[in-house]
Amino acid sequence: MNLPILLIEDEPGLVMTISDLLAAEGYRVETASDGEAGLAKATKEKFSLIVLDVMLPKKTGFEVCRQLRQSGIDTAILMLTAKTQVIDRVVGLKLGADDYLTKPFEPAELLARVEALLRRVHKENRADVRNFHFGDVEINFETAEVRKGGEPLGLASKELQLLRYLVNHRDRVVPREEILQQVWEYDSEVSSRTIDVHIAWLRQKLDNPQNPRYIQTVRGKGYRFTQPD
Repeated sequence: MNLPILLIEDEPGLVMTISDLLAAEGYRVETASDGEAGLAKATKEKFSLIVLDVMLPKKTGFEVCRQLRQSGIDTAILMLTAKTQVIDRVVGLKLGADDYLTKPFEPAELLARVEALLRRVHKENRADVRNFHFGDVEINFETAEVRKGGEPLGLASKELQLLRYLVNHRDRVVPREEILQQVWEYDSEVSSRTIDVHIAWLRQKLDNPQNPRYIQTVRGKGYRFTQPD
């Protein structure tokens, strides 16, 4: 299942723009058009991230943020504000917001902030996978044993490392730069083309090379491991 994001914003045009932008990246987006409705949704349902406007009807974004934190809800919060005063940013961060973005903003910057916050959440809260299965594939990352359809299957060391990193960060887009840093540790002889080749090998062995079901390419961004419902 794609990561759920709650967007609390009262401008219809902006709601549509941000929702479409996030949905195109594979996120599942729910919306609320005022502070009270947003607070109710954020309290009752579990989200990976809340994108929260400051100026809202019924309850401001500051009030929503404060009440969520007082309730013990630690979902990552990205605040949106049309104001540029430093004090507004400081208030939001002191109330428990994780980051802020000032309107108007570029779509690429919003996506970068969202991905950074989700990456931080996953790094802090998701333990490394030791055993994992998808489809007819079973993997023990600790012993490097891989079976497909019950039959042993050999993976090269770097293929296994790459797969483990994608699995550990499943359901989000992992940029090529991050893979280079975390899997290849910025080896000067490694290019993003090397990553593409290893992905192709993994698909050949574990997925469908013509129509990948699990290891997906997000054009211009990187790769995402996902398990379809």
